[in-house]
Amino acid sequence: LARVAAPGGTIIIVTWCHRNLDPSETSLKPDELSLLKRICDAYYLPDWCSPSDYVNIAKSLSLEDIKTADWSENVAPFWPAVIKSALTWKGFTSLLTTGWKTIRGAMVMPLMIQGYKKGLIKFTIITCRKPGAA
Repeated sequence: LARVAAPGGTIIIVTWCHRNLDPSETSLKPDELSLLKRICDAYYLPDWCSPSDYVNIAKSLSLEDIKTADWSENVAPFWPAVIKSALTWKGFTSLLTTGWKTIRGAMVMPLMIQGYKKGLIKFTIITCRKPGAA
């Protein structure tokens, strides 16, 4: 994004992250890593990173005005709503017609909720600006 943004352009990243590590930690706890791995395997995702990781990447690219916000509470109703819609007749038949990958993804939604409730999974907004003319 930094490469293709215009000088002075704003970059906005909206993503699921894992929690920031505490100062005394060098990695997530084994049970947290296990939960994230199960989610990654189901959704074919790369490894998760933290909001701090994104900030460090932005700093390494000399981006400016770097800000983060945790919007987890704002999107918390999303996962139960998706599960509820999947449990309707229309939702169930839609899942059956879309194939195994979609069914597998739907079955992992409770893991996302579990991660959110444990404070592991965060819905994060990162904004920054590419240096240069505005």
